[in-house]
Amino acid sequence: MTIATAFNSSSFNPGSFILLGIPGLEQLHIWIGIPFLIIYLVALAGNSVLLYLIFMHRNLHEPMFFFLSMLAATDLILSNTCVPKTFSIFWLGPQEITFPGCLTQMFFLHSSFAMDSAILLAMAFDRYVAICFPLRYTSLFTYQVIMKIMVGIISRSFCIIFPCVFLLKRLPFCRTLTIPHTYCEHIGIARLACADISINIWYGFAVPVLTVTSDLILIGISYILILRAVFNLSSQDARQKALSTCGCHVCVILIFYTPAIFSVLAHRFGHNIPHSFHILFANLYVSIPPATNPIIYGVKTKQIRDKIKLLFFPKGISRA
Repeated sequence: MTIATAFNSSSFNPGSFILLGIPGLEQLHIWIGIPFLIIYLVALAGNSVLLYLIFMHRNLHEPMFFFLSMLAATDLILSNTCVPKTFSIFWLGPQEITFPGCLTQMFFLHSSFAMDSAILLAMAFDRYVAICFPLRYTSLFTYQVIMKIMVGIISRSFCIIFPCVFLLKRLPFCRTLTIPHTYCEHIGIARLACADISINIWYGFAVPVLTVTSDLILIGISYILILRAVFNLSSQDARQKALSTCGCHVCVILIFYTPAIFSVLAHRFGHNIPHSFHILFANLYVSIPPATNPIIYGVKTKQIRDKIKLLFFPKGISRA
């Protein structure tokens, strides 16, 4: 039973929606789908390998890698929530999606974004403690503390996004049920209703955005404190080692937050930007971070890099 199906008995079900894809670029849908397929396969393989390595090797059972495994799992959920449906639209034309299916897709899409943001905050706090309080790191980040943080991340994301299901379930839909997009998102569904959606607009923008903004502010504060501690180190080698451990995390943060900020500003001020560009950019935002995150950590993190070499080139490693 899906999340939305549980409420069908008590509220109006409008039937199926039609996802149109990217209006204005229909002639290019087949070609647009090819790079998205490649990106999806990279995300699927990269995050699966990352999860396998972390859970199979005991020397990777550290707080940083537990958070990294949670990020990989969330990215897999995000990719599989939207991208396969996008392929079918690009290659087979506009596709139907049931109202419960649309709500379920919307829930996992938005909750994955909220979880990604919270995980990046937890990873920033992990790096802050590891660099600023190295002697207290193992006592502060115990297994029980990590489990509580993970449960808190999941619970917060659920509590933030789940009310959107109720806000959409209460709306009557009497207009054409076509969505000019490749996936269902909260405001896109609400705009099809023939009723006042001011509550949806207020909640859908203010609460998630303020939550993600607070995460970004706390991440910024963490890295200001980290940089201050790093540049107070007397040893040049220790300074470089500390900066290198944070480098891949900073890259992932930039890849995650920069498109989000750009998208918000484009929707608010970019009235002359074609609607097709907004939709195409939204698809890239869903697809690219899950694909690039495992690549960044695989290249930048020595422990992961060594395990990848051992996994794919065991004979070469043993000879060396």
